[in-house]
Amino acid sequence: MPLRPPTPRTRLAIAVAGLLVAAGAPTAYATLGADAPPRAATTAQARGKAYVETRLFFGTERPDGGPAVTDEQFMAFVDARVTPRFPAGLTVQNGRGQWRDATGTIERERSYELILLYPAAEARVHDPRIEEIREAYRKAFGQESVARLDEPTRADF
Repeated sequence: MPLRPPTPRTRLAIAVAGLLVAAGAPTAYATLGADAPPRAATTAQARGKAYVETRLFFGTERPDGGPAVTDEQFMAFVDARVTPRFPAGLTVQNGRGQWRDATGTIERERSYELILLYPAAEARVHDPRIEEIREAYRKAFGQESVARLDEPTRADF
């Protein structure tokens, strides 16, 4: 079947669509340009100061089969070992976790997540304090390890 030439009305519709696309393109490219961060990121970066967020993950089951660490024992540990090293503040959250132990067994257990925020400029001062906390918990409660996660962030109080 032979193609018919477009009607004047079809040509007008194509021309208008082309103009709309052309008019909107510079705005879209300016808004979504690769060099420009999204608006929300710009606002977030403008607020706060450079901080480090350290999260420590404490298991409660003992590898030797002894009794699990209780809430009272964990909070006593926080009061004695963490608060003196981070008196400005911290957050403790309850969790459920799993991990593969040294023998290859997947362990599921109740856990605690401890969140610390401190100025990035003080990271070298706080690093040994955090390592002391990890080692003290490991020894006190017979744990194979205490997981640590450090992330750069911005904070405003």
